[in-house]
Amino acid sequence: MERSLSYEEGIIAEPLNLTVSLRGTREVRDNCQLFRLTGLLDAFSEPTFRKVIGGKIDDGPKNIILDLSQIDFVDSSGLGALVQLAKQAQNNEGTFQIVTNARVTQTVKLVRLEKFLALQQSVDAALENLKQA
Repeated sequence: MERSLSYEEGIIAEPLNLTVSLRGTREVRDNCQLFRLTGLLDAFSEPTFRKVIGGKIDDGPKNIILDLSQIDFVDSSGLGALVQLAKQAQNNEGTFQIVTNARVTQTVKLVRLEKFLALQQSVDAALENLKQA
């Protein structure tokens, strides 16, 4: 698997093997895993997304940050996967935060999950949140 340098701090970003419509990378930091995703989180990509991210949650640092700021669309299947992954992280005694954009925020707020999914405005805000925990 090819690795590339992240734009921040020289962290190695590992490409994730997801779907044609959903792409992403994983960065392992001292106390968290940061997943940066682009594309569509929908019924087509949800099973692979849940399997891949769920496996990484069990294998890596327990605190999870999902950067969905570049996601174009989330449907009910995607929301269901986010809830399942948040519960998985909590069961592992970790935290689960989502960096969002206007589209994702609107979808999450529509079903009143914004507090449960710990929405953040930026990766920096999510990382700062971890430092304060």
